[in-house]
Amino acid sequence: MPEFENPDLWDIAAQHYEKTAHPFTLRYAEAALAHVALTPDSRVLDIAAGTGALALTAARTGARVLATDFSPAMVARVAAAKVANVEARVMDGQALALDDGSFDAVFSIFGVIMFPDWRKGLAEMARVTRSGGHGVVATWQERGAATFLLLGQIRRKLFPEREGMTMPEAVKALSDPSDFARELIVAGYRDPQIQHVTHDYPLDVTALSEPDTVFGMSPDWTSLSAAEKAAVIVEVQAMAGDRAILPIPSTALIAVARR
Repeated sequence: MPEFENPDLWDIAAQHYEKTAHPFTLRYAEAALAHVALTPDSRVLDIAAGTGALALTAARTGARVLATDFSPAMVARVAAAKVANVEARVMDGQALALDDGSFDAVFSIFGVIMFPDWRKGLAEMARVTRSGGHGVVATWQERGAATFLLLGQIRRKLFPEREGMTMPEAVKALSDPSDFARELIVAGYRDPQIQHVTHDYPLDVTALSEPDTVFGMSPDWTSLSAAEKAAVIVEVQAMAGDRAILPIPSTALIAVARR
């Protein structure tokens, strides 16, 4: 099992994720929400919600939001926000325990793309979206984003003979907008519109003093020797120069489709 498919890993990562990844993914969640008009009468589902970047933002419209994730610790972080119109439940996005057509808008921001059966995840999204409702999916481009993208670039430079991290199948399969659109139609959606959205991930250079918290979840990092890890840190510091923050431009594809 790849590490990103293990809920125990995400349970361990939840608190750190909330501090680092959540503010970054929030920017893409806001971009996704800009394409769907929500009201207090809307029913919204966030699949693989993580610590709730999409769910908690959607709730500000007054919509009733259900946030689901297979990681109990991630769900607990969403619940800890204690937002009255947000419910958080542990649930497998490949087999949602939810009625057909029960949501006006269904989102998955970098979630379904991690599923072992991501096509089943897309089909489940479509199943629970009401007729005329919206499905919104965000994925990364093929080489990933943020510190994963940076680390892959550095590994290819420093250790070109070493095999890099295998990206989730869906990230590769959906990197081309035409392929992405086709898969959404197969899943049960129609009229998909796909846009590229780029934001900088701000890597705090001081965090390199504890590099496992920066790169720890990536096989590109855990497979390196101590000497190789030290070389990576030197390379990142050289790239940053005198800057306290190293920006890492990261591009997502955000698709919005109708049911």
